[in-house]
Amino acid sequence: MSGFGTAGPPPAPSINGWKHLRTGKVRDLYTNDSGEILLVASDRLSAFDWVLPTTIPNKGAILTQLSLFWFELLEDIAPNHIVSEDVPKEVADRAVIVKPLEMFAIECVARGYLTGSGWSEYQKNQKVCGNLLPAGLLDGSKLPANIFTPATKAEIGDHDINIDFGSAANIVGNEKAEELKELTLKLYEVAADFAQSRGIILADTKFEFGTDKNGEILLADEALTPDSSRFWEASTWNPGVVQASFDKQFVRDYLTTSGWDKKSPPPELPAEIVDKTAARYEEAFYRITGSKF
Repeated sequence: MSGFGTAGPPPAPSINGWKHLRTGKVRDLYTNDSGEILLVASDRLSAFDWVLPTTIPNKGAILTQLSLFWFELLEDIAPNHIVSEDVPKEVADRAVIVKPLEMFAIECVARGYLTGSGWSEYQKNQKVCGNLLPAGLLDGSKLPANIFTPATKAEIGDHDINIDFGSAANIVGNEKAEELKELTLKLYEVAADFAQSRGIILADTKFEFGTDKNGEILLADEALTPDSSRFWEASTWNPGVVQASFDKQFVRDYLTTSGWDKKSPPPELPAEIVDKTAARYEEAFYRITGSKF
């Protein structure tokens, strides 16, 4: 079954001068005669490998503008795929023009705190993706050192699968895996320090990388958004309890208690949940960038 439900993905809007390539969970991709990519972030929200039927107002623009903030902040560590912010007016603020890349077939995840799927695995074997951790940690505990926990990239409707470093090396080659691990952890360290200065804990985050026509590794897709990261309120952080968050964990928590079986198409979100989710995304943007959205 498709992660979009039985209706399939929504039709991508027509944009003059651009040919639609594909529709992902959240983004629509187009190309032009020069081979550039128009990356458009929609207001769609995904959870538990499903695209929800309810959109979140301004979400696509927030993801795009926040990614641009981080790309600029981190460009000395990792160059990125941005070509231009001068996009068609139909997708203003929510799109960027980027270089076409050969994407690595792994998700590059960094964790500084134990939670989510990492917490689930730790409870079984005291490891996360092959990284042995100390006994006695709680959900939300700070790790003794940041760890690299790659995952496979899933098609829409399938699950990303956490893997160890050896499995990642089998997919992309050992040399590239080492390079991606080093880049991921360095980006995470700098971003986490910056977020902490704004009163936010960056618990974990996912990066995607690709190579350009010259073979250079570039940071791609999105960076350090509420969709790809866990942002926690630093002032109330307390391991062992649910953390106050500025990301889509709020929606995951709602869906978990809604009675939805996570196997059939998901339900519409109530207006209250939509409003509170939008407020969390806007608050994350403000806290990190210092600007109101």
